Amino acid sequence: MAAVSLRARALRLLALREHSRFELQRKLAPHAPDASALAALLDDFEQRGWLDSDRFAASLVHRRGARYGTARIAQELRSHGLDDACIARALAGFETASDEAARALHALRRRHPEPAADAKAYSRQQRFLRARGYTADAVRAALKAHNSAGALPDDDADT
Repeated sequence: MAAVSLRARALRLLALREHSRFELQRKLAPHAPDASALAALLDDFEQRGWLDSDRFAASLVHRRGARYGTARIAQELRSHGLDDACIARALAGFETASDEAARALHALRRRHPEPAADAKAYSRQQRFLRARGYTADAVRAALKAHNSAGALPDDDADT
């Protein structure tokens, strides 16, 4: 069996989907003869435009945006080795509060189609949205819209 070159491995990975430099470096490191050869290859790919952090970040935001909140997406981008400036650019058009609340409501209705019947169910819905990385304001707005028909614990209500 012929040995696959480092360049061919990298191209095959990039053909499947976008990768961050950190991620591609981690995947190719076991196959690289030395770290300098891998760094040179990745530098060449960046110069050619085949490896682009902004494009990777936009791709990840697009893939994760319907399911997760901005906090979770930003954390995932950080785990892929992207800097804060790149993350901010990727999330720039994605961070409007009303959009995040609408996405949170959509996720909530998919997971919990019925309004909360009691405080325990309400808390479960709230934890679900917070675990998905939605902001507290988006969670509050989504829960209010989803559970408006039922009797729910209300922070402003007099007891």
